[in-house]
Amino acid sequence: MFCPECATQNLEGASYCRSCGTNISLIPHALQGQLPPARDEWLEENRRDRNHSKQPRLENAFKNVFMGIAFLFIAMALSYSRMGRGWWFWMLIPAFSMMGTGIAQYIRVREHEKRTLGPGSFVQPSIQPPPRLPAFPVRNTGELVAPPPSVTEGTTRHLGAEAPTRHFDAPK
Repeated sequence: MFCPECATQNLEGASYCRSCGTNISLIPHALQGQLPPARDEWLEENRRDRNHSKQPRLENAFKNVFMGIAFLFIAMALSYSRMGRGWWFWMLIPAFSMMGTGIAQYIRVREHEKRTLGPGSFVQPSIQPPPRLPAFPVRNTGELVAPPPSVTEGTTRHLGAEAPTRHFDAPK
């Protein structure tokens, strides 16, 4: 069976393309003309996305972290008490679970904020100007500087229309 997206040959009965990952599980059904109802696939997608459809909230993240810390304190208190000598350790499970969930939610909130701002609308940090360098030294105006060569003189040399050079030597 060939993938309709990238034309890679896949094994018979494969659910996904081994090259591009496209869902190819329905291709044999489509070739035989027996497609399953689309409602089942839609329900499956909604079940998968149910937990991720909620917008992450910062309050929930902090609530979970602080609840985890509270469970941690309770576990430590029970470890020193006579009543909780055998089972205080089991209080660490919800403590670390809630703290981990809170940290994960906090990270999701930050990622969501980055996505909603978009790639072109980030806040640019202030840039400090470079340190000012001292100005160039003042030029001594008393020194003699040769004048720049003439543009016309250089152009006529390239054209070969230069007048013959005159020498002021002693006449022969």
